[in-house]
Amino acid sequence: MSDTAAQSGTEPAEQAGEETAKLSPEERFERRVTAWKAAERVLWRPGHQQTLRERLAWLSEAAGEVCDLDGRVDMYGDGLVEALEERVAALLGMEAAVFFPTGTMAQQVALRCWAGRTGDATVALHPLNHPEVHERQAFSQVSGLRPVRLTDEPRMPTAEEVRDFPEPFGALLLELPLRDAGFVLPSWEELTEVVEAARERDAVVHFDGARLWECTPHFDRPLSEIAGLADSVYVSFYKSLGGFGGAAVAGPKTLVDEAKTWRHRYGGMIIQQFPTVLSALIGLERELPRLPEYVAHARVVAGALREGFTEAGVPWARVHPEEPHTHQFQVWLPYEPDVLGDAALRHVEETRTGLFAQGWNRGGPGLAYTEVTVAGPGLEWTADDVRAAVRTFVKRLPGGITE
Repeated sequence: MSDTAAQSGTEPAEQAGEETAKLSPEERFERRVTAWKAAERVLWRPGHQQTLRERLAWLSEAAGEVCDLDGRVDMYGDGLVEALEERVAALLGMEAAVFFPTGTMAQQVALRCWAGRTGDATVALHPLNHPEVHERQAFSQVSGLRPVRLTDEPRMPTAEEVRDFPEPFGALLLELPLRDAGFVLPSWEELTEVVEAARERDAVVHFDGARLWECTPHFDRPLSEIAGLADSVYVSFYKSLGGFGGAAVAGPKTLVDEAKTWRHRYGGMIIQQFPTVLSALIGLERELPRLPEYVAHARVVAGALREGFTEAGVPWARVHPEEPHTHQFQVWLPYEPDVLGDAALRHVEETRTGLFAQGWNRGGPGLAYTEVTVAGPGLEWTADDVRAAVRTFVKRLPGGITE
């Protein structure tokens, strides 16, 4: 991989960063999107950074692979929507599935239905679970559910923590993988023990499986066996599959039938959803079979990133987990988030090589982390490519490589 930033390599990173440091968050985002689109080599190309024309062209080119384009459009959840629901239920080994426009709605409905059946609206979960961190207290504010936290450790709850929790709960929610802890997963034995502990308490088990699709390599089991541990499972169609949006809940047919009623009450009975449904079917056809390959290569990329930062003399750097559990993981570096964001932006602009597609988050004083995703474009990278890109990135950090 060539280093096309040689011309700017003599300029101190502190001076080079002055312009980007003055950008507003909105300006920085737009500039990052522009730079990422122009990049020649990246580990991942987020679909939301594409233009409307590009997304529509992708849908038009691929839709014929997954359905008869001369068939009629869906109306209020029939036709194409039902075909997607049947496909998901079969993949997950469940009796039935129901499509939702959003995951936030899907999980609220599933757990509300379980609360009515168990007579207990308390949901035991991890404080880093998506509904607690990213959904503005929707469980309690909208659906009358009461979340309780099993542990504050950045890992899945243990069977002992579930078994010994000091108050009753009707449902146990497990996010697989736990995204905000670093896309981490338990071992298969740990997961089965946690599920058994919930069963001992007569609690139902619901999997927040937004990224369940890429868990099969870690567990070394098919999707149906993983999902079969739970009473119900939620999956997303855009987080790993590249769809426009949408989600599904799979489980017993009686639960799914009830969930369809609540979907209507929550405003999810949309007259036509064929663009989103088509994109989900395309993702299942094209991306789902490739996810194991992405996971395997993510481990190569993670190791090369770790080696690259060591070789570049960065005083402290971490890849978490050291061996990724999925095709996504975290990178931690000893700089402020804005410093890293500015360096990453200049790196992709000046070298047309993108390592870090996401923003940087504060992890503590002088410490920040970002999420790395390895997908189709990343398969072209060798470990040497990654180490070379790290070197050119570090040149743009304060006190980085100058030779």
